[in-house]
Parts: sequence; structure tokens; C-alpha cells
Amino acid sequence: MTSPVRGDLFDPECPTRRLLDRIGTKWTSMVVKVLAEAAPHEVRFAELRRRIPGVSQKMLSVTLHSLVRDGLAVRRVEPTVPPRVHYRLTELGLSLEVPLAALRIWAEEHMARIDHANAISDAGSAAGG
Repeated sequence: MTSPVRGDLFDPECPTRRLLDRIGTKWTSMVVKVLAEAAPHEVRFAELRRRIPGVSQKMLSVTLHSLVRDGLAVRRVEPTVPPRVHYRLTELGLSLEVPLAALRIWAEEHMARIDHANAISDAGSAAGG
């Protein structure tokens, strides 16, 4: 394993930008929250889908694939018909819950102010401002 190198977000070639694109989605935040609440236990794909209103099967699959690929979650398949697929966060994935939770809390606490600012901006745009 190579020694860890800190990324530079302002470098256009830095892979940190791609990582932030993946972990900065609402679906990633919700999946990590559900899996973190279940930790150290696993959660089946079907249960994740039930617990995350509005997520499509495809978007949930893409999100979970990305989390597994990045080493943030692990996937286990039971060889049944149909197969039962289970997910759980890795230690690295659990460490992501803290900053994502802070961001979720911030968004929930400030959403009314953001909505108000949007309404003012939209009214100004509609008036030709």
C-alpha cells in the first residue's frame, strides 16, 4: 500500500473532486445514515429501498456500487433464489457518517432560510431584476 497523500481540491486533476461528487449526493447521505444506524449489522437491499423514500432501484444500486468500490461499504450475497444482497459500512464508511450527519443537520436547520432566499431571488427574477 502506498503512503497516504492528501489531495488538493483546487487542483483540477485531483481525484478528491470526483470523490466529493460521489459522496456529496443526497442518496449517499441517506444510505450512509441508514447503514450507520444499523452498524455493525447488515441491511438488505430491499430494506434500504424501503427506508429511503423516492430512491429508484437503479439509483440505489449505483450509490451502493460506488460505496463498495470506494471501500466505504461491503456487499454480501446469499446464494438464494432470488439472491439476498446485504450491505454494511466499513470502518472507513462509518467515519463518513460524522461529517455527513453534520451537513444533514445544517441543511435541516437552515432550509427555511434557504427557501426564503430562493423566493426573494425568484421574485426578483420574475420582476425583471
